[in-house]
Amino acid sequence: MSLNLVTGFPGFIGRRLVRELLDAGADARVVAVVEPRMLDAAAEVAAEIGGDRIELLGGDIRQRGLGLESDQLTRLRAETTKVFHLAAIYNLAVPKELAQAVNVEGTGNVLELCEGMEKLERLAYVSTAYVAGKRTGIVYEHELSLGQDFKNHYESTKFQAEVWVRQRMGRVPTTILRPAIVVGDSRTGETEKFDGPYYILRTISAMDRRGMSAAQFGRSDASFNVVPVDYVVKAIATAAGTESTLGETLHLVDPDPLSSLELFKLLSQLYAGRELRGRVPAGLVANALRIGKVRDAFSGTPPEAVEYLNHPVTYDTRRAVDLLEPLGLAPPPFPEYAETIVDFFRAHEDDPKYAPSSTDL
Repeated sequence: MSLNLVTGFPGFIGRRLVRELLDAGADARVVAVVEPRMLDAAAEVAAEIGGDRIELLGGDIRQRGLGLESDQLTRLRAETTKVFHLAAIYNLAVPKELAQAVNVEGTGNVLELCEGMEKLERLAYVSTAYVAGKRTGIVYEHELSLGQDFKNHYESTKFQAEVWVRQRMGRVPTTILRPAIVVGDSRTGETEKFDGPYYILRTISAMDRRGMSAAQFGRSDASFNVVPVDYVVKAIATAAGTESTLGETLHLVDPDPLSSLELFKLLSQLYAGRELRGRVPAGLVANALRIGKVRDAFSGTPPEAVEYLNHPVTYDTRRAVDLLEPLGLAPPPFPEYAETIVDFFRAHEDDPKYAPSSTDL
């Protein structure tokens, strides 16, 4: 029997990962550490996907011992075989103190618990490709600390957390996963909310409703790396149970991403049947979006998101390709599932359920 400890449930990736873990074996069980304010929502999701195979523990990763009772900790130390640490603050505008407490201290507390686990086979730590910060050019999977600056506190604290994870690899058997920007399911288009890259679609929609074409924001040649959630979830679950990935850092990214211009053009054609019209400098767009009325006119697109459309960086994937492709895992090219993503957005864009509440990656 395998016992999987999961943080980040019932979030967008977390709930899908839990389903994947339970589907992988009839004897698999999941213990999810959940913020008390999210317990009711977590219970609803757990009932839908796992019933009595999912145990919810109210806790707080910002506290040592994750805010759990001593008897709960004793049991987890004795029985846990795999840990999946997903919980993090993904808001690009997050205050430094909150990001530090959740992303850095929270990770340290998970590592401390892992060190005392008697049967631990693997910690799957979900980092982000954006620990590379403001680096340009090619970023390799084995690289981390190269003196880079960061665009925001989200990036800098995820970087600090990964440094901590790497320092403990000698004591905690670990695989580090670095996703790019995660979009909906490549087969159904299903997502949790229309933020992150969906702000591009929201902008195209807002312009189309005015009978206008959207413009390209900033550079046309910078790549914009997105991956579907179904690939990310399968990669996390598979890597955690594969011997060859022990001690590895894997970029869960598109090996051949579209440029920002290609992405804008494709989404504009699929959603509105329109060509782009002109180009607006990225700095001008970001400054304009700091004005409330302008931001509202563009469906709440946050100024912090613009920089990700204009950052000339690519992420090497040779280790992910070498280790995951033989297992049948490779991200589909965005053009192959873009229409599915757009169709889901079109069907639900006015549903308040999908309204963005942060700039999640």
